[in-house]
Amino acid sequence: MAKHVAVLMGGLSAEREVSLHSGAACAQALRGEGFMVTEVDVDRDVGEKLAALRPDVAFNALHGRFGEDGIVQGILEMLAIPYTHSGVLASALAMRKDRARDVLSAAGVPVARGLTVDRMEAAREHVLPPPYVIKPLDEGSSFGVFIVREDQAYPPQELTRPDWAFGNRLLVESYIAGRELTCAVIGEKAYDVIEIKAADGGWYDYDAKYRKGGSIHILPAELKRNIYQNVQLLSLKAHRALGCRGVSRTDFRYDDRPEGTGELIVLEVNTQPGMTETSLLPEIAAYAGLSFGELVRWMVDDASCDR
Repeated sequence: MAKHVAVLMGGLSAEREVSLHSGAACAQALRGEGFMVTEVDVDRDVGEKLAALRPDVAFNALHGRFGEDGIVQGILEMLAIPYTHSGVLASALAMRKDRARDVLSAAGVPVARGLTVDRMEAAREHVLPPPYVIKPLDEGSSFGVFIVREDQAYPPQELTRPDWAFGNRLLVESYIAGRELTCAVIGEKAYDVIEIKAADGGWYDYDAKYRKGGSIHILPAELKRNIYQNVQLLSLKAHRALGCRGVSRTDFRYDDRPEGTGELIVLEVNTQPGMTETSLLPEIAAYAGLSFGELVRWMVDDASCDR
């Protein structure tokens, strides 16, 4: 009898639409691999839904809060349903950017200079010398992110809006100029490195990430061999430092400009990388000879509790 896989998708975060696309793509591929698939649009009653379904495996295609931060992982542990991706602790750690920075730095992974501040404090004055980046502590897909340029006299006043939805504590980090790189870990192996460029020449924001043709991916990234290998080594080091399981994707900035610092900095570790047609993890896997169907099958085979 075919294994029954519940694909968890949608959810309650700002990344709901991205998750629906990821989930639909994964569900289709899993059916193509011969699994019995139920698509579960996650709401606050997800525990009841899963208790009634009793799938053999939960394929976690959620992104953002409640799906990527250890909460749904805890529900799955309580229900004793094996699941994909990282467990409770690694998911919670990686999602909290300030806590992840502390762990990565302690493990010898280079991170940008940064501090955590109150939202109104960040709006009142420059808390770091520009240029710098303001990020919510626990959002993804570039939601709530601002790049403050050197010529900006004041911080972004959008932070003071009454409908601000991204929390009252923010991470402020020095802006690292140069190239945007990413590397995937599948199992305990670091795969190839992609350089990412926004097609419009701007920064890699939500539109560049998810609009078809919004970004240009250079695979393999054109880097000196020692830098390429260092990206791979740091990706695996970050994956292990946070305790990730299954797959992860680590994002970097590399300042190789003629006048640059030469810094290679880890921005963040994604424990639930996107699985859409424009996503980076499936592209990296395909370059290594692993089809989308083979990738999701591997993830189901790798699923467990107590991750």
